[in-house]
Amino acid sequence: MSRFGSFLALAVLAAGAGAGGYWAGQRDLSILAVVQMVEANIGRALGAEPMSTAANPAPTGPVIYYRHPDGDPVYSPAPKRTDDGRDFVAVLASEDVSFDHPAKPELKPAAEAASGEREILYYRNPMGLPDTSPAPKKDSMGMDYIPVYEGEADDGSTVRVSAGRLQRTGVKTAVATKGAIVRPVRVPGTVTLDERRVSVVSIRTEAFLEDVADITTGETIEKGQPLVSFYAKEIAAAGALYAADLKSGSGKAAAAGSLQRLTNLGVPIEAITEIETTRKVPISVTLVAPRNGVVLERMAVDGMMAEAGQTLFRIADVSTVWVMADVPEYELSSVRVGDKAAVRIRSLPGKVFDGRVGLIYPEIQGQTRTARVRVELPNPDGLLLANMYAEVEVATGGSDPVITVPDSAVIDTGDRQVVIVDKGEGRFEPRDVKVGVRGDGMAEVMKGIAEGEKVVVAANFLIDAESNLKAALSALTPAEAKP
Repeated sequence: MSRFGSFLALAVLAAGAGAGGYWAGQRDLSILAVVQMVEANIGRALGAEPMSTAANPAPTGPVIYYRHPDGDPVYSPAPKRTDDGRDFVAVLASEDVSFDHPAKPELKPAAEAASGEREILYYRNPMGLPDTSPAPKKDSMGMDYIPVYEGEADDGSTVRVSAGRLQRTGVKTAVATKGAIVRPVRVPGTVTLDERRVSVVSIRTEAFLEDVADITTGETIEKGQPLVSFYAKEIAAAGALYAADLKSGSGKAAAAGSLQRLTNLGVPIEAITEIETTRKVPISVTLVAPRNGVVLERMAVDGMMAEAGQTLFRIADVSTVWVMADVPEYELSSVRVGDKAAVRIRSLPGKVFDGRVGLIYPEIQGQTRTARVRVELPNPDGLLLANMYAEVEVATGGSDPVITVPDSAVIDTGDRQVVIVDKGEGRFEPRDVKVGVRGDGMAEVMKGIAEGEKVVVAANFLIDAESNLKAALSALTPAEAKP
């Protein structure tokens, strides 16, 4: 055939193909049927022989679906018959329509295989269907088949993620380390005086107050500072007897009884020393401050008659104070005697006072369901005053080192707790763990991982979802037949 004739034939066939496409659309013919019809017409027009079986090899692979024998757009996932009794035609894997050129299988050099790099065994269907391929390919929707590497063919828990996908999803990892978990317990409290540092100044017998020092409530005094001078008839009688015993020349052994009586009456040692020196009884006795502190109460008045045991002054040493904190019952098991506590006072912003838990009172308040915890604080500058409101933060937790991971690494589903372990080379394994104490952004892992393992702390729920999908597909589909 001449060149002009060939050109004329091709033009006619092109026009016929357009008309044929319209005709096929009217009759709902499949694309495969139209393509086969056009190929046959072109071959006849050019005088070529039909394609040999060598050019079109026999279909291979498992059955993907079944199509209508006339090429109608009717398909079935299982064997089926037409209305007139004809069987649907089986479509094998190699016959599935693909609009992309098939990728050629990558051949690894022998040296590369010997270097220890894992070998790809086969490629599996991305949707979990029981279909495999020895070479890379795409399914009918254009999705790449997933490679199955040596050693992971039967591992249903490990998930492989490409480097590009890791970067896009923002996956971050951290190393499981050993350390102590500190979980702060924040509760309200009130500043109170240390009851062991409060003293009461009183007289053990009836006395007349002759001179009261110019001291008022709230003033700071020092130990040994004079407070009040008084006259007591009973003390004067006991002093006279002691002086007489000393003058008799029998020595202090004979005066031991009268000395003990003065001591029982609470006579200051300074007054007793004066009697021993002068052998005379002083007209009045002076009481002094027993400690450094603040005068909380003054009841002494010049010229008054004081009864035995009546409080004249009450003095408190405020160099150390207490903070009484109310800890809820459900938090009480975490607090231990000796735990560090940080106290912040509302009226002293920016200041933090460090102390320790000194006592946990053995009683639960019935109405509030709280327990009182006593925190002891040094107060050298006297900034802490009684009845101030405080915010207490007790650092609870054991001091023994345990395996810890960031709190964000733990996925808590309610029924189980999961941590995603990074096994390297883009492989991740969801692992069930047992979580203990949490605090300060960290979680104790009592069981499941070891020190030094890498865990995913960001985007871990995406990997866990993919792992669950993989496990679900593996359970619903039969095992893949390796090519």
